[in-house]
Amino acid sequence: MSDPNIGRLLGNRYHIQELIGTGAMGRVYCAKDTLLGGVPVAVKFLSLSVQNEKMRLQDRFEREAKTCALLGQKSIHIVRVMDYGVNETYYVMEYLQGQSLSNIIRKQILTLPRFLSMARQIGLGLQCAHEGIIVDGKICPIIHRDIKPSNIMVIQDPSFGELVKVLDFGIAKLLISDSDHTKFYLGTLAYSSPEQIEGKELDSRSDIYSFGIMMFEMLTGKMPLLAQTNTFGAWYKAHTREKPRSFTETSPTVPIPKQLEDLIMSCLSKKASERPQTIREIINILTVLEQHKDIRNINQDTLTITNAFAYTGSEETVQGNFPLVPTPIGKIKPEAWVSPIPDNNTSSELKRYSINDDVTQLVTWPNNKPIADIVFIQPIYHNKNLLPALWVMLPQQEIQKRLVCTRYNQFLFISSPHPVVLWITVIYTRQHGAKWLPYYLDLKTSFGQEITRLLQNTGQYRLLFFAKETPNPCTHILPSSIAPAQRERLQEWLQASSFSNSSTDPQISKNLLKKEYEKIKSKILSKLETIDTDSPFDLSG
Repeated sequence: MSDPNIGRLLGNRYHIQELIGTGAMGRVYCAKDTLLGGVPVAVKFLSLSVQNEKMRLQDRFEREAKTCALLGQKSIHIVRVMDYGVNETYYVMEYLQGQSLSNIIRKQILTLPRFLSMARQIGLGLQCAHEGIIVDGKICPIIHRDIKPSNIMVIQDPSFGELVKVLDFGIAKLLISDSDHTKFYLGTLAYSSPEQIEGKELDSRSDIYSFGIMMFEMLTGKMPLLAQTNTFGAWYKAHTREKPRSFTETSPTVPIPKQLEDLIMSCLSKKASERPQTIREIINILTVLEQHKDIRNINQDTLTITNAFAYTGSEETVQGNFPLVPTPIGKIKPEAWVSPIPDNNTSSELKRYSINDDVTQLVTWPNNKPIADIVFIQPIYHNKNLLPALWVMLPQQEIQKRLVCTRYNQFLFISSPHPVVLWITVIYTRQHGAKWLPYYLDLKTSFGQEITRLLQNTGQYRLLFFAKETPNPCTHILPSSIAPAQRERLQEWLQASSFSNSSTDPQISKNLLKKEYEKIKSKILSKLETIDTDSPFDLSG
């Protein structure tokens, strides 16, 4: 029988081309967006049983669809929902050309570095959802309820290399206190948490259990729990009573770091209170392991932390070593992973902190960067939060000249012929003048989008200074804030760039921005010269 959806013009906009996937929750089609000149999109129709439930609750479905659309804008590790239909209960999503994680692990067991990269990216997507988004003035956390390999897509990205995205947040339930529908069972039996299969109310720790099962499978190609039959009763018994198999039992020849093994097994605890309580705890461990310089040769009995200042980023970012006295990884607590940085945005003195809490001692210049006057971006973790950071190398004398300075930042944007943001940072003293630190962000790359979102969401960043004469470790740190009006503009520019189909060389836009930048330099200097730089000050344009 022919598929009646093939050839349809859905919503007077989406021309459905072919069926590309089916599952318990519905059918997915490739379609062309006629309003945007035939851009491919993915359309997912929810299954009939779920559709009937949704038809009774159209207002709730519409709110969930809008929420999922906002969620996809917040993280590049979540598939973007761009449109929806209430009457037929469908979602329109970005069309991803890649492989599902289930296809990848069916063919081969992942190497440890590849596993760590994928797992960390999945964790970042889940963290974004669990932390929630603002709906009607209220922060609403979102749980996925169906984490499994077939809901993870792996694509090749020009900036990230292997980019991982979580799919199907369209079936997630908003965790709203007055909702009686969070107990409605949705999920996949083999990956369901004990509380989910028992029909209890769920929180983010249910996703952590499912994530643990999936991580076990990614590393071994096998499941930690087995049911005698593929029935609800058999899986109920497995999840609520059976002890998970160990890595030694399932894959004795696969070397797994002890800390990673302990992490995954803790995710599989029957009691939610005995699992990691947030995805952030998992990401921190994965990041520390991923940044370990000898990750390919880790001995699980002797693994130590040599880089406690953890961060994440794309292939455009760089891997740094963080020299510390090695500490057994099993003994370190999440609170100790990141040394505190005084967060005083009214102070512009470049401070050196004591050796006990000095983050500068933990950061060294990357081996793959030249010893030269350059600036590049590398996000860092601070107080368990990811912050943008500009890594700056200058002669020691240049740094010393600006131990007390005025800071200024401003952002310029051009949407055509290619969307690019010019991020301008200036450190200034009346005696020694201005040091200009510009950086371009291409908003058609995942890396550019990620950094711009971080700037918009956090409203702050760090300047890390390295001396050319002694590049290791970092010598000084300077915090800088971003004005609320600029943060709003960054959000607007992100949205505008998502609708751009430009394939033009971004260098054209960069050259145009550079000309504008040269024009406004004198205006910025005039503004800075009015500031008394004998006392610290922080400006944002």
